[in-house]
Parts: sequence; C-alpha cells; structure tokens
Amino acid sequence: MMFRISLVSFLFLFFTENVLFAQHLSPHFNPREYHEMLALSSLQRDTTLEQSNANAPRDYRLVYRSPETGLKNRWDLWVNRSRGIAMISIRGTNGTATSWMENFYAGMISAKGTLQLNDSTTFTYKLAEDDKAFVHAGWLLGLAAMAPDIVQQIKRYYQEGIHDFVVFGHSQGGAIAFLLRSYLQYLDGMPKDITFKTYCSAAPKPGNLFYAYDYDYITRDGWGLRVVNGADWVPEVPFSIQTPTDFNTTNPFTNIKKAFRKQKLPARVALSYMYGRLNRPTRKASRRFQRVLGKMVHSRVKKVLPEYNRPVFVNSHNYTPAGTPVILYPIKGYEEKFHFDGKNIFINHSINAYRWLLEHIYPESKP
Repeated sequence: MMFRISLVSFLFLFFTENVLFAQHLSPHFNPREYHEMLALSSLQRDTTLEQSNANAPRDYRLVYRSPETGLKNRWDLWVNRSRGIAMISIRGTNGTATSWMENFYAGMISAKGTLQLNDSTTFTYKLAEDDKAFVHAGWLLGLAAMAPDIVQQIKRYYQEGIHDFVVFGHSQGGAIAFLLRSYLQYLDGMPKDITFKTYCSAAPKPGNLFYAYDYDYITRDGWGLRVVNGADWVPEVPFSIQTPTDFNTTNPFTNIKKAFRKQKLPARVALSYMYGRLNRPTRKASRRFQRVLGKMVHSRVKKVLPEYNRPVFVNSHNYTPAGTPVILYPIKGYEEKFHFDGKNIFINHSINAYRWLLEHIYPESKP
C-alpha cells in the first residue's frame, strides 16, 4: 500500500513538473530571469565564444555571435536547452564614435517603410499599424543591419525545437530590442506558435506615442517589460517636444482657428495671440531637432555608410516611453554605493547598478 501511494505521488510530481516545464516562458517580470539576462548581456564584450561560455550562467550556451554591422551593431544568441528557450541579446553602445552617432541620429521617421541600405540592399519594415507611429532613425538603421541575420537564426533554432525567445537589450540595445520585437510581430513568414518575451533594460525612448501604444498593445499582459533605474537619466532621452500635430486626429486643436473666428473680435484677437505664443515655439523647436538630429547627423552617417539613402524625416519629435514599467528605485544604501562625483555621468546606467538594485529589491533574483 505504501509503495502504491509513493508511486502515485511520484507520477503526480513527475507529470506536474513536466507540465510546468512545458511552460518555458511566462509573462510579467521575473527577477531571476532578468538577473540571468543581465549576466549574459555583460559578456558581449568578450572576444570569443569560449570566454563567454566559460562565464555564462548555468545551462546557457552562446551558440552564435554576429559580426559587427551597420553602425557597430552586434548581437548574441544564447540557448538554454533545459528550459527550451533562446535569448537574443542586442549589444548597447560600444564606446566608439560610430556607435554613439547612432544614438544622436534621432530624427523621427515612419514606423512603416523601406530603407535603402546600399545599392543592392533594401530593408522593408513594419513596426506598427498606425500611420501616425514614428520611430528613431538611428536605432531603426541598427535594426535593419541585424534583422535578416536574427530572423535566419530564429528560424534555424525553431526547427530544432526552440519556440520561446527572450529579446533583451541594455541601453542602446534595449532601444533596438523595442523595434525588433515590433518587427517580428508584423513580419510575414514567422511561425505563429513562437512566444516572444522582451526585456528593454535602461532603454531610451524608441518612438512617439502612437508607436508606444502599438508596442504596448502587442506585448500586453506582461510580455514587454521596460526596466528602469530611477536614478538613470538615459531612459529620459531623446528630448520630447509635443505640438498640436502630435495629438490624435480627433482633438480640440483640429479646428481651433475656426473656433476662434466664432468669438467676438476682442476675444478672437486675444485667444489667437495666446495660442500662437504657445504653439509657434514648440513647432519651431520640433523642426530644429529634426534638422539637427536628422538631416545634419545623416551627413555624418553617410561617411560610414556611403550608399545609405536618407529616409524621409517627419515633422515630429514627440518621444515617449514604451513597455510595461519595472522600476528599480534607488533604495537606502544605493547612493553610497554608486556615488556621483560630478564626472561619472553613466554610473547609474551601468549593468552593475541595475544588478545591485535588482538583488536588493528582489533578493530571490540571486542564483
């Protein structure tokens, strides 16, 4: 009798464990999972796969490291066969002038279209349904340089039985991770039973409000996470400028001049004057940002990629955060550990700072 009970218990535990195991990825923030992603991301500056694998968390193996493409972009593919998942890790800014130029190439372009990368290569993309969705030109160029390679590796490992993928990036890598997740959502020919979970760590703002709406919708219910250190300034950039043209089509500014004309002369003059004083400076600033961070920086990008054609920049600079926020708040002891001395402006942006907060706010994240 005891043997039969033990056998039943064993079978129950066995099948329960396998049911849980089959759920390779689950939605919402997983502190231990994010801890692993930080560890893997920190290995992207190693020179060989062997060095990275020697220092990787248990059960993860680096199976592919891309060449540098575009504006010094690179990505890694890690596989954890015990969980049946793969992790796409997009490298952040690597410290070179070319990599930094990608961040400053911040003119906004449509979230649908085609980029002419060189005389023989175009990149057709769709990152949102809404025609009013705009994204960062530099990070889209980074995506365009890596996307065909990423899709090829996804399909390869899908054929090997990996159907769950984590998309991860820290800093610039996080910004590109937003766009990659959107690209994979709308790409024809992707298997429909792939699950994507995205961690955009310390990421800047990838696009405008309508892009953010679309991203948050396709990753709803906890599948698209934006992890932010509350002391980190990088998630606050690029600069955001909102003008009346950045609102939804139905808004009180659409026919505001017509509404003014219905007022009596003194009120009409006063209202038109006040509206102009508020509206003209923001629209002028938006055009200036597009000119400097779009057209002028493009001339420098051309020196690195001479065959890359300038995209059509839109007259908007309304950058907005995207993703479900996970805030790592600077708790007691943080400022003593990561002290700003007036010069180390990236101290709160480092993987070490994010890891420290994670381990102190979520002690269960430690391996």
